[in-house]
Amino acid sequence: MIDLRLLREDPDRVRASQRARGEDVDLVDALLSADERRRSSGVRFDELRSEQKSLGKLIPKASPEERAELLKRAEQLKNDVKAADAEQHEADEETRRLLLRLGNLVHPDVPVGGEEDFVVLETHGTIRDFAAEGFEPRDHLELGEALDAIDVERAAKVSGSRFYYLKGVGALLELALVNAAVAQATEAGFIPMLTPTLVRPRAMEGTGFLGQAAENVYHLEKDDYYLVGTSEVPLAAYHMDEIVDADQLPLRYAGFSPCYRREAGTYGKDTRGIFRVHQFDKVEMFSYVAPEEAEAEHKRLLEWEKQWLNALELPFQVIDVASGDLGASASRKYDCEAWIPTQGKYRELTSASNCDSFQARRLSVRMRDGKKVQPLATLNGTLCAVPRTIVAILENHQLADGSVRVPEVLRPYLGGREVLEPVAK
Repeated sequence: MIDLRLLREDPDRVRASQRARGEDVDLVDALLSADERRRSSGVRFDELRSEQKSLGKLIPKASPEERAELLKRAEQLKNDVKAADAEQHEADEETRRLLLRLGNLVHPDVPVGGEEDFVVLETHGTIRDFAAEGFEPRDHLELGEALDAIDVERAAKVSGSRFYYLKGVGALLELALVNAAVAQATEAGFIPMLTPTLVRPRAMEGTGFLGQAAENVYHLEKDDYYLVGTSEVPLAAYHMDEIVDADQLPLRYAGFSPCYRREAGTYGKDTRGIFRVHQFDKVEMFSYVAPEEAEAEHKRLLEWEKQWLNALELPFQVIDVASGDLGASASRKYDCEAWIPTQGKYRELTSASNCDSFQARRLSVRMRDGKKVQPLATLNGTLCAVPRTIVAILENHQLADGSVRVPEVLRPYLGGREVLEPVAK
């Protein structure tokens, strides 16, 4: 959540942020009104409690004639204090409810607009000219089935659409990707973490996934647990309700977990293969830093993602995501999009988001610097979303005979294999 003091001092900035996101601008005025009620009811409660305490001291000293009047006033005060306390509580709840609906403040340098209004910042690698090489590229599913690495037909039988089996070299390729990604993250100073995939409502709400993203979250109503769509959620909540000493920062974690997304609203999109699925594995980088370090850490996360994609020898571009396409928690987000030959376009493979103190305020994660205690900043960056990375590797490194060249960074994790060969059927 944002700082209420900032809201009071510069409401126009918050309105501009909401407008840039394409979100409800009237929410700002509703929140200002609720906050004013919260503060005024708090003042009234304090005044009544103070009078109540003073009266309590006068009654034992009063004469019989005065005591009757004072007792009458004490009874009235008792009712007034109770009513003021209820009013204060109601105003507090309303303020918090509205505050949780408000997205993070959009960074001033973020391009304004919707999904297609991003700005390309960099391009890396060379897009292959398959025509010049003398063959038509096959898509990842055709390649994966020829390698006996991907099975979506049996997955549909078992679980429905948008599920898949990885088998043989497909399973080994996932394990190679995860191990190589974790090795890079560990070398960069991240602590490897295997995280829970079931979390309580506060963890999901605190990271900002029960607002605009709620439709894509799986909820187990009987137990009131949520299945996470990213290990960002348990990593953000890891230090929930804690105060971290400033000299411990930065804290960096690399979480590996299965992830679950309903993919609501994507009917008909990416239905072939394993690009857009309901369950997948992912390695996620997560950082806790001092607020003044957030922008620099954001750029570091992006550099680690670029290092990873360059190691996989994939052509990709880096985009500055437009304001209307940001998640509720992000003030700014960079995506790395890999070239997918059979689609003839770049598609998102990794994201790096700066959440400033937005999540930390919601989860009560603070830092102590001397005598000062304040919310810290959190950031997250995808290192390897496995199925999409497999898609990019198969299509970009395919050979004319249907085999697939293995990037050098993965070969030590695949028993030295240089090529994945089709399986005779």
